[in-house]
Amino acid sequence: MAVALASQLREGTKKAHTMAENTGFVTCFLKGVVDKISYRKLVADLYFVYSAMEEEIGALKSHPVVGPIAHDSLNRRSALEADLAFYFGAGWRQQVQPTPGAQKYVERLHQVAKESPELLVGHHYTRYIGDLSGGQILKNIAQKAMNLGEHDGLRFYEFDAIPDEKAFKASYRESLDQLPIDQATADRIVEEANHAFHLNMVMFQELEGNLVAAIGKVLFGFLTRRQRAGSTEAVAA
Repeated sequence: MAVALASQLREGTKKAHTMAENTGFVTCFLKGVVDKISYRKLVADLYFVYSAMEEEIGALKSHPVVGPIAHDSLNRRSALEADLAFYFGAGWRQQVQPTPGAQKYVERLHQVAKESPELLVGHHYTRYIGDLSGGQILKNIAQKAMNLGEHDGLRFYEFDAIPDEKAFKASYRESLDQLPIDQATADRIVEEANHAFHLNMVMFQELEGNLVAAIGKVLFGFLTRRQRAGSTEAVAA
């Protein structure tokens, strides 16, 4: 018997969603404070996460629970590859590696796919629907903060294969509600979605040190320039 999974996921992950948004890295990002070095490390982490997710989801298209939400139009790997080529250059594959947090995330995806594939729905919902919902807002913030071109390093946020995002999300929610699962399985999927938010938070927290250092350099440079300007004014007087 199918259950109303879509609303359970939405309501059951609200607290975790808020906690993830309140991490230092995300808070700074939403305020337009984006350091390119930290950001490209995030893009690299996401590349490893989405590569693992899409590998496992792609192999489970015939699975009765995973298959109905396995839409190729959501896939982000090729978009992330384009972004990494922009940030790191043609030899990006030799330059990027997952942070410890991203590696744990990747390991969890492979573990779930092997032991309880239905739980991948929680990860799928957390990442893809989140990206689809806030993609344009985050793209605009990153574009302005890092002074980027319209598409440069921002392909991750562009879902070219989904012309109507609102209609797609409505259809996706219907698919969630029609999955052949019982309430006990729904509870486990919601629990796994919350764990997915936790894994994302760990990645964000790893980047906070880099962001703080970058902000410190900018602030130090600003104060140094002011000090020099003050000294010059004093001499001129």
